[in-house]
Amino acid sequence: MLHYCVHMGDTQMRATIAIDDALFEEAFSLSNVKTKKELINLSLQEFIRKKRLEHLAGMYSSGAVAMTCEELEEYRTDDK
Repeated sequence: MLHYCVHMGDTQMRATIAIDDALFEEAFSLSNVKTKKELINLSLQEFIRKKRLEHLAGMYSSGAVAMTCEELEEYRTDDK
């Protein structure tokens, strides 16, 4: 297990987390990042993107989505 002290934004919140060595190394080898910080940020960004897509797919399949092209594009830019 890897143990890291994590700074949470400007609030300087710190947390020590234990990360599975094999999982961390596999993620690092599959990415193009150079630092552990970049890998963690990329992982969080991808998690959020995936959950947003799942939410959007759920809304679409339930018939609750009636987005215009402009609204969809705005939703996409919010993801960046």
